[in-house]
Amino acid sequence: MRTFKEANATRAQITAWRDAHEKIALVPTMGGLHAGHLALIARAREAADRVVVSVFVNRMQFDSADDYENYPGDLDCDLEALRAAAADLAFAPTAEEMFPGGAVTPAAFEHSLANTLEGESRPGHFAGVVAAVTRLFEVCEPDVAVFGEKDYQQLLIVRKLAAGLKPPVEIIDAPTVRDADGLALSSRNARLGDEERSRARALHQTLNEVAKRLEEGERDLNALESDGERRLKTLGLNPDYVAVRRRDDLQRASDGALIVLGAAHIGAVRLIDNVKVG
Repeated sequence: MRTFKEANATRAQITAWRDAHEKIALVPTMGGLHAGHLALIARAREAADRVVVSVFVNRMQFDSADDYENYPGDLDCDLEALRAAAADLAFAPTAEEMFPGGAVTPAAFEHSLANTLEGESRPGHFAGVVAAVTRLFEVCEPDVAVFGEKDYQQLLIVRKLAAGLKPPVEIIDAPTVRDADGLALSSRNARLGDEERSRARALHQTLNEVAKRLEEGERDLNALESDGERRLKTLGLNPDYVAVRRRDDLQRASDGALIVLGAAHIGAVRLIDNVKVG
């Protein structure tokens, strides 16, 4: 595996592979790698000849200084995990290398998707996501990029961003990887104490319960969402939202292909998850 901190060196290696008619896949990460990230890399390996993984903790994506400063990650451990996963190249830039002229969010940024749910709870978060992904696409020029479904709103925003590029980047989604009790894997889970870890599973259980009621025919969205938030509070979590939305555009809807999304705090850790209906 090649490891570069410099964008020019990364681009040169990728250009050499492209000149050899090899297909390039990108897996963007913020480090703190776990089995969920490794599943993304495995999916990328299925889709391309070469797999590039970025490791960059993007300050712009954090709405809390505490969350940023305590984000778990160890670059040496991450690189060892990437070697074991047979990644071909790790791009681990500094902030100055990532954004040499300052971070810029493209004018074509899809605001309608970015101002609800996570965007409302975390102002500026998606502007940071789009700035980083745009830069990574510029440096790596991938044919495909793999993103997990746990960050479902991010997945939709990135898909719209990638479709507008010339040439477009194909976005491949990968299912959420979970622990045995249903908790979605996240780098931030490492910050949970044993008792907090036990309570955290309530988020997935609650979203499943709302999805089950929808599948059984309930359509009072206000009641479903309020009951979900109330259940989270009862089980010791502080909810940001429980929301029933249309899958393709996150508009509030009671029919069609739906998804139940939720975010909640437990101690100093913020968790997100989602469950598709049907």
